[in-house]
Amino acid sequence: MRSENQSSVSHFILVGLHHPPQLGVPLFLAFLVIYVLTVSGNGLIILTVLVDTQLHRPMYWFLCHLSFLDMTISSAIVPKMLAGLLLESRGISFGGCVIQLFSFHFLGCTECFLYTLMAYDRFLAICKPLHYATIMTPRICNSLALGTWLGGTLHSLFQTSFVFRLPFCGPNRVDYVFCDIPAMLHLACADTTINELVTCVDIGFLALTCFVLILTSYGCIVAAILRIRSADGRRNAFSTCAAHLTVVIVYYVPCTFIYLRPGSQETLDGLAAVFYTVITPLLNPIIYTLRNKEMKAALWRLGGCKDGRPR
Repeated sequence: MRSENQSSVSHFILVGLHHPPQLGVPLFLAFLVIYVLTVSGNGLIILTVLVDTQLHRPMYWFLCHLSFLDMTISSAIVPKMLAGLLLESRGISFGGCVIQLFSFHFLGCTECFLYTLMAYDRFLAICKPLHYATIMTPRICNSLALGTWLGGTLHSLFQTSFVFRLPFCGPNRVDYVFCDIPAMLHLACADTTINELVTCVDIGFLALTCFVLILTSYGCIVAAILRIRSADGRRNAFSTCAAHLTVVIVYYVPCTFIYLRPGSQETLDGLAAVFYTVITPLLNPIIYTLRNKEMKAALWRLGGCKDGRPR
């Protein structure tokens, strides 16, 4: 009987953002511009790091991974959102919905692990500079980066399979901007109490663990920075760490708002999801380039300025 119920829904309708009809085109243009800037900005960071040998260090290697994640997580959500705004093409197949949910949580969880790894990298660089080169070797960096991707894969496989084991027999209107866990549980034709609890505990545990590790790393970093005698040294260290902390806060606030409230299905959840999937991937390259002197100098060199400064 369960398999019959599951097969009775062959596709879903993504309702998307609730907006007056006359705002459809302006919203489409705004999101399109943001998406293009997101892809080009993050792509430029990846290109700069790959081309400029002065940036061939663990910190920028991890930044490449972050930029790639931002591009792909935005690409998994925004194109379908744009189609819904302009063409009113809101349908998505059952399989497409599964892929979208898996991709979003795979990339989002990988990013969560990556933020923790980047905090650990800054902890080693500032608190244990004499041992940094021997600890963060290229082999270790690649292994740690691969671990974040594997962790995201396992987490998403568990969450996706746990959601779509439920029967979906109608309605099929997803009152959300994309296929995500809270919205899909709302459509399931079965008791979702266990799913809601497991989602809250699983995502909450991962997010809280990573956040505590990040705060611990930066607590040690701040203590080490305050012991630096040089004012320029303190300023440079704080500038680098402030960029990372800003990105972490922008990442965790909407994530906490959406997933750590079991059964939530409010209009603000959709706005938080838009911020998380559309705005945050755009902010990351801006924050890292504006607050990072080495990255700005590398961008100038990429543009033809040999000394890394504007002419």
